[in-house]
Amino acid sequence: MSAARPLTALRALAVTATLPLLLTACGYGSEAKKEDDKAATTAADAGKKLSASEVRIGYFPNLTHATALVGLQEGLIEKELSGTKIKPQSFNAGPSEIEALNGGSLDIGFIGPSPSINGYVKSKGSNLRIISGSASGGVKLVVNPDKIKTLDDLKGKKIATPQKGNTQDVAFLNWISEKGWKVDPESGKGDVSVVRTDNKVTPDAFKQGSIDGAWVPEPTASKLVSDGGSVLLDETALWPDKKFVITNIIVSQKFLKEHPDVVEAVLRGTVKTNEWIHANQDKAKASANARLEAEGGKPLDPKVIDPAWPSIAITDDPLAATLKTQSEWAVKAKLIEQPDLAGIYDLTLLNKVLKAAGKPEVSDAGLGAK
Repeated sequence: MSAARPLTALRALAVTATLPLLLTACGYGSEAKKEDDKAATTAADAGKKLSASEVRIGYFPNLTHATALVGLQEGLIEKELSGTKIKPQSFNAGPSEIEALNGGSLDIGFIGPSPSINGYVKSKGSNLRIISGSASGGVKLVVNPDKIKTLDDLKGKKIATPQKGNTQDVAFLNWISEKGWKVDPESGKGDVSVVRTDNKVTPDAFKQGSIDGAWVPEPTASKLVSDGGSVLLDETALWPDKKFVITNIIVSQKFLKEHPDVVEAVLRGTVKTNEWIHANQDKAKASANARLEAEGGKPLDPKVIDPAWPSIAITDDPLAATLKTQSEWAVKAKLIEQPDLAGIYDLTLLNKVLKAAGKPEVSDAGLGAK
């Protein structure tokens, strides 16, 4: 998770900024001239027009896409774009966002790891790159406490996931396999009935008793709790360091090649958004809720958003090693064949932005573009 820049770093930056003036005063003319020219060029670059007139950014109206929600709501991404207009597009499922990216109607998108893997593999590595992380965690197994009191009680029950092959579906199928239980990944039938249900429908299905629980992201998980459900398992407990990627930032390879300056500007905006979120948790939560209200017509109830918000870790790090693990789970579940993920990441621009901000660079776990 990114941390705010320490005060000492800010002081160091302030000292550095005054060096050209000090050198001039001391009579180091040629060196001072070079520094002055460099400073002038940097200032000019910061305000210059970028190579694209607009950038189309996709995201889900989910709290796990908080970077997009807050960055757009607060204008923190737009501020970095030097007049390039943002055209936001909201999606409800990963496949439709991948289709828009592949079809040329979307440039950059916030999306989960499984759709990222599927989109990359289906295009034989030609259509997208993961360029940053955005969020970790925020996924829970919520059950009817009258029917299910322990994890072993899930056997024979109906548990919802958002979509066949989506990130939560893959994680749940892997968990079932680790228990030694059998489920057909296509039909969802077996020792546990895996019921693929849209997150919008899941709360009603839960209240009506047609499902006994759900393995779902926030805010759906907290909505189920507000309707009488009980959290039986937080997925973070299953991961080393309690971290796993839930949201990536992806880009069309064509857009990345043609407009790297725009992509870099967007990443500056997302890094600054994440820093702002960490420094302003309550304001950020309210901002995300305001964006959700604008998207769906009404904000989340405090009894839903208040417990959901802290379970999501906002991060610039794509946690690449965990995406690799998730792809292995999908292969194990026979939902996909063994994928070649070499080149799925290009973190060059992100690491450039992080370095300029005084933050540590992040790893692609050996899956970077060559």
